[in-house]
Amino acid sequence: MLMFVVIVGVWLMSCVKILREYERAVIFRLGRVLSKPKGPGIIFVFVPFDRSERVSLRTITLDVPPQDIITRDNVSVKLNAVVYYRIMDPIKAINEIEDYNFATSQISQTTLRSVV
Repeated sequence: MLMFVVIVGVWLMSCVKILREYERAVIFRLGRVLSKPKGPGIIFVFVPFDRSERVSLRTITLDVPPQDIITRDNVSVKLNAVVYYRIMDPIKAINEIEDYNFATSQISQTTLRSVV
């Protein structure tokens, strides 16, 4: 009986998640997204049925690697850039893009090349 109480207590403790003011959690229940992102504060995630993904709503700084680009008039230019972005919709960021940090890096490099 005591062992059962300990196991249930440990399971309940693992179900409690604490989200900071700048974080939201997208909860997947049996593979489907629940209605809205949860947080900030204490949230309860049923571990065998739910999976949570944390998303930071803070502004993220992304350093674009230096690029050597040849312009239309055949001049070689070395470009450096910094990108600032912020997640506005956590559900879209998690569901529609596999890795939004990598995707933002790639699209910023591609856009930089196409502009110059």
